Amino acid sequence: MSATAAAAAAKRGEAAPARSKALEAIQAARKGNFEQADALMAQAQQSMHLAHNFQTELIQAEMREDESEKAELSLLMVHGQDHLMDGMVVYDLASEIIEILRERKL
Repeated sequence: MSATAAAAAAKRGEAAPARSKALEAIQAARKGNFEQADALMAQAQQSMHLAHNFQTELIQAEMREDESEKAELSLLMVHGQDHLMDGMVVYDLASEIIEILRERKL
């Protein structure tokens, strides 16, 4: 496995927990436990931040046009990107759902 493929796997490794934590946060909010929901969303945000930072590093390396730093496009890299985007969408939707549930509890 190349360094780029390993890095893509690492990106996927940060994005998948973010998605899971966001979904857990919705479940906590549905039960009225908004403190737990907020804590889970904070954990999800931290994971997303790490994955997004890695993605930014890959983009910047490619922009430098240094052949030694360019990421090779592979199925694993695309898979990692899919996980990142899934995590971002689930996080955004979870934030909205939790706010709706919070408003209904007032």
